Amino acid sequence: MKKAYGYIRVSGQGQVEGDGPVRQEKAIRDYAEANGIAIAEIFREEGVSGTLEHRPALARLLIDLEENGHGIKTVIIERMDRLARDLMVQEAIIADLQKKGFDLISVTEGADLLSEDPTRKLVRQVLGAIAEYDKTMVVLKLRAARERARAKRGKCEGRKGYSEASPETLNEIRRLRRKPRGMKRRTYQEVADELNRKGITTMSGGEWTGANVAMALSRAK
Repeated sequence: MKKAYGYIRVSGQGQVEGDGPVRQEKAIRDYAEANGIAIAEIFREEGVSGTLEHRPALARLLIDLEENGHGIKTVIIERMDRLARDLMVQEAIIADLQKKGFDLISVTEGADLLSEDPTRKLVRQVLGAIAEYDKTMVVLKLRAARERARAKRGKCEGRKGYSEASPETLNEIRRLRRKPRGMKRRTYQEVADELNRKGITTMSGGEWTGANVAMALSRAK
């Protein structure tokens, strides 16, 4: 029996806690069963946007495909915007899969998404453009809502920093940055490495880098 991997992505905490992951997994498994495909593993990206930043599950999926000791060359997704909302990101991932000889199947849009057939490619680009438009409009609406609230109240609450959302994490960052007696102060990257070693994630659930350690401290000042 042919084997495949499944890939699930939900972008917001509400979707993580809602029926998004369950719905996507059911769609993938139902399609696989109907087409005589065994799902070897489902890679889950929870609470991340459609950009290429902080996509550990996608990275693990691509690595597993490239190792290929298992003979798996197919990935099944619920629909294209679960792969990525941004059209350019979609095309980059698709081109990567195509270059390495892998197949991508969308339960909604169908199989053979990597085909160079002009009609299929046009459909894929149109679907991606619609998803990109939806994403852009959401961003614009949120920005307009913030500007309207700022005009009414003179201020608008933005994203909470670590001092409000996770003071324990901020205190740990400060502790790690503190210069021990007789030793050099840790760099931002060294602090990030230590946080990752301890399993402490960022507010978005990703790994720490030197840059976002510095940002967390600067926003807390």
